[in-house]
Amino acid sequence: MFNIVLKALRDIFSPTVLSFIFKVGLSSFFGVILFLYLIWDKFSALVGSLVSSIPLIGSISFVQEGSSFLLSLVAGYTLIIIVINIMTSLFAPKIIIKLAKKHYPYIEVKDESKITVSLYYTLKATLIFLILFIIFLPIIVFVPIIGQIVMLWLWAILLKEPTFYDVSSLFKNIDKERLKKAKSMWIIALIAATFNYIPVLNIFATLFSYILFMHYILGKSS
Repeated sequence: MFNIVLKALRDIFSPTVLSFIFKVGLSSFFGVILFLYLIWDKFSALVGSLVSSIPLIGSISFVQEGSSFLLSLVAGYTLIIIVINIMTSLFAPKIIIKLAKKHYPYIEVKDESKITVSLYYTLKATLIFLILFIIFLPIIVFVPIIGQIVMLWLWAILLKEPTFYDVSSLFKNIDKERLKKAKSMWIIALIAATFNYIPVLNIFATLFSYILFMHYILGKSS
């Protein structure tokens, strides 16, 4: 597992990957920032209405005001990560194939991915993420440590299934069913999700997960 992480870290800082991140990651990041800036008042009001519906604490004015601002920041940050996830899932395959040919030249490349299926898994994971995010929102915001652990688990859910499909469908002779059910896939997803907690480097998180999954899948298939 350590070697897989080390290989992925080396790849993430290669010129090819940095160029991709600059074009896709940063453009998504600043695009969402601009969008939130333009609608911030309405966005904050919506979050405030959600806070006011929380039993007991939602009716306390100073708690509502402070929590609304904090939750607006958390929700805005979450939206940024979701958009970057979606954009990366659409444009990452070429990067992954290029890296795979470099590290695993004996693995046959055959892109059998379908954008509709990729979007299905991405939207499915995003929907599950959002539902669980709303359910666990009080814990995430008000319970230190445990809230961050829950959030890490939610990020892993967002990454795991879509990333596995996008990567595994690019190559032949991959035992997809066996690998998909492996418990170690959750470890890979959790490791990738930790990048979301590192400022600036969190822009790398989605693509880092693709590269991490690539090394794991192809390493197990060689």
